[in-house]
Amino acid sequence: MTSPAVECRQVSLVYPLVRDRPGSFKEQVIRSLRRKIEVDELKAIQDLSLQVEYGEVLGVIGDNGAGKSTLMKVIARVLPPTEGRVIVRGLVAPLIELGAGFNPELTATENVILYGAILGRSPGEMAERSDAIIAWAGLSEFADVAVRAFSSGMLARLGFSIVTDINPDVLLVDEILSVGDQSFRERSRERVGHVMDRGAATILVSHDMQMVQDLASRAIWLDRGWIREQGSPEDVIAAYTARPR
Repeated sequence: MTSPAVECRQVSLVYPLVRDRPGSFKEQVIRSLRRKIEVDELKAIQDLSLQVEYGEVLGVIGDNGAGKSTLMKVIARVLPPTEGRVIVRGLVAPLIELGAGFNPELTATENVILYGAILGRSPGEMAERSDAIIAWAGLSEFADVAVRAFSSGMLARLGFSIVTDINPDVLLVDEILSVGDQSFRERSRERVGHVMDRGAATILVSHDMQMVQDLASRAIWLDRGWIREQGSPEDVIAAYTARPR
């Protein structure tokens, strides 16, 4: 039996929240000695277990603050879990916060090579692919321009083009298919569709219920870090939309 592409085993992630933050280092020392700094916890993910098979598309829905993006970052190894274990088998393409890893002082071409290296590809391979990657993003005339001059939309297009240029085993998509103009959204969906068709395990986070229903083979509803419902996209979406407001 083939092992799943993604396994989350009783995963929890807790953010510390410092209350009554002191205004200076001196005040911080004094308050720490007096033990007056209050530290609370935000449980972003709570005892979450799931598996995603190769070729499967898992839709993740829920309100803002439910833990959806945190789950994606944990699977992408951007954030380590506080408890539990995450196992990812294969190359991961994270379509989350595109452009966050760019160096603003480097050109688009240089960032293609740098960002590709972060994703595990060789600098030589990325240098050979850089022209095609930048062209797909519609940014050929800006290849030698420092990306500090780019708009957020240009950065997103470049980041998307880099990430989807590989053949990943696991694809993480966090709302990116809902950004940009209509032409970019259509091209993005088509390209992600090709990655899915090649058998990648895909986790899709979206507030677009129709997109989840159209693309996902299974869905989960996250609620304050817990899996509230899981099953067919139709059933999970129905339960989510019928929740008390």
